[in-house]
Amino acid sequence: MTIAWASYPYDGKVVLVTGAGSGIGRAIARAFLEQGASVAVVGRGEAALRESVDGHDDRVLAIAEDLTFPGAAERVADAVVDRFGRLDVVVANAGTSEPSDIDTFDDAVWERQRAINLDAVIRLAHAVVPHLRCTRGSLVAISSIAGLRGDWGMFAYNATKGAVNALVQSLALDLGADGVRVNAIAPAFTHSRLTEERLDDPEFLGRLLDRVALGRVAEPEDIARVALFLASPDAGYITGAIIPVDGGTTASTGTPRPLG
Repeated sequence: MTIAWASYPYDGKVVLVTGAGSGIGRAIARAFLEQGASVAVVGRGEAALRESVDGHDDRVLAIAEDLTFPGAAERVADAVVDRFGRLDVVVANAGTSEPSDIDTFDDAVWERQRAINLDAVIRLAHAVVPHLRCTRGSLVAISSIAGLRGDWGMFAYNATKGAVNALVQSLALDLGADGVRVNAIAPAFTHSRLTEERLDDPEFLGRLLDRVALGRVAEPEDIARVALFLASPDAGYITGAIIPVDGGTTASTGTPRPLG
């Protein structure tokens, strides 16, 4: 069964997905492959990347790189263009999350999250924008509803995602005249390696679902379908948008669900 109900014209297009070894990134890579695109996947573990694109060997490139390192983004962009000759869509998905408490705050927690969630996105944009200008392409960042609202005990993570949202809006302004569109997807809690421990807690899961209008946790494929749309011609007049994919979580003011 394919990921998307709709069909998109990605034949001949080249897509780069970071953090593609699992979860949302893996689903996005597979979704674009199913729609005919050539896909370069980037992550720290080559074995996981290979698993993400298994069965599509003729249209894939797996690159084991840590984009927090200076020069890594440029190496990735050059490798993709060397292999496929162009770059049409970039999905900046790689991210991490750790709790943070202001009274016991450790600079290392901030440095790790900022480096992965924000600095690497900036470096990636710097490396790929010249190629996206050539194709009038699209940059999609996977942000979070944590960049739109606050969370208890997560201020550092929320700060990085809020910065990503502002970055996306600013880049959309700067690159619009070049025909390059820049948007963000803001998921709520999604089944992934990073969230599985908390979602395995029945008490936490029950409290979480009480805030979700659709009554379920997102699957990575829910996010992938929106990425397909945002990078497609059907979204050709959308740029600078932060699209919540949250089952209605942010529709609430926080008032508890009525009992009964």
